Amino acid sequence: MKIITFGEIMLRLATPLHLRFTQAESYCASFGGGEANVAVSLANYGMDTEFVTRLPENDIAEAAIAELRRHKVGTSHIIRGGKRVGIYFLETGSVARPSKVIYDRAHSSIAEIEPGMIDWEKVFEGAGWFHWTGITPAVSEGAAAECLTAILTARKKGITVSCDLNYRKNLWKWGKKAGEVMPGLVAECDIILGNEEDAEKVFGIKPDSADVEGGRVNASEYESVCRQLMQRFPNAKKVIITLRGSINADHNSWSGVLFDGTTLYEAPVYQITHIVDRVGGGDSFMGGLIYGLNAYQGDDLKALQFAVAASCLKHTIHGDFNLVSVAEVEQLMKGDSSGRVVR
Repeated sequence: MKIITFGEIMLRLATPLHLRFTQAESYCASFGGGEANVAVSLANYGMDTEFVTRLPENDIAEAAIAELRRHKVGTSHIIRGGKRVGIYFLETGSVARPSKVIYDRAHSSIAEIEPGMIDWEKVFEGAGWFHWTGITPAVSEGAAAECLTAILTARKKGITVSCDLNYRKNLWKWGKKAGEVMPGLVAECDIILGNEEDAEKVFGIKPDSADVEGGRVNASEYESVCRQLMQRFPNAKKVIITLRGSINADHNSWSGVLFDGTTLYEAPVYQITHIVDRVGGGDSFMGGLIYGLNAYQGDDLKALQFAVAASCLKHTIHGDFNLVSVAEVEQLMKGDSSGRVVR
């Protein structure tokens, strides 16, 4: 099955060694972005994946495309135009100091995309799955319109549509709020992924009770969130909630639930006690979920377990991309978390 993802890939500039922005004299450069991260995960798992975006004609854009190709992600439907690649700056937190992200993506090539620039009929030839996130419509009105066109085209062709709600308050600056735009996009989705903040900030949907900041998350309390999302978006066949308990910046608990309209499946809870890099954690979950739902068809619990284990491993890897194999994820699913040297 060919999987299409659509969004923005950015230049990531991260301070080294947990330094603050005011201390850093150099930055570690790499690339990342929600939908690109998902595409890389899926390509690592051996799936046929295409990433669609708009990039300028310059060397930074060429480096981004080369990085995608290095990870076996298809780039044949990337269109060229505009003048700049978006950037985000990352300051990695530690213990009680949270990480910080500063976006510099105004007037990026994809932010200035206009309806009709992408031939979605051609993009979706031979495709069976389309994935987008709430980040893309937040970037600009044009990106939101193009995202909707992609979703409607995919549905017309009978392609499975998945979304990660991914609410980013610092991006919704172009005139409309997430709550005004997202419902029309999510209404056409088969698979919805989010967390407790996404559901509340975008749709006003809350769990009965949860103490996330204290690191205590009871999975069963989120069944009400899943049911409310399904009631609001009846096309959804599955709703998945990631469960992150934040003890501090270095120690999180991590799990997830999947609701299929009847049964609530709960994954094991992992204690991630020495986080290397949590950026891209949700994207690695989505990549694992898409793989799991396709590889373990009919076994939603195993698909969920794969997603949680995959994203648990992502927290040990620098950069946005989750550079793990199916075998490594399945080894963790079996309970092998010893970290012993593989010889």
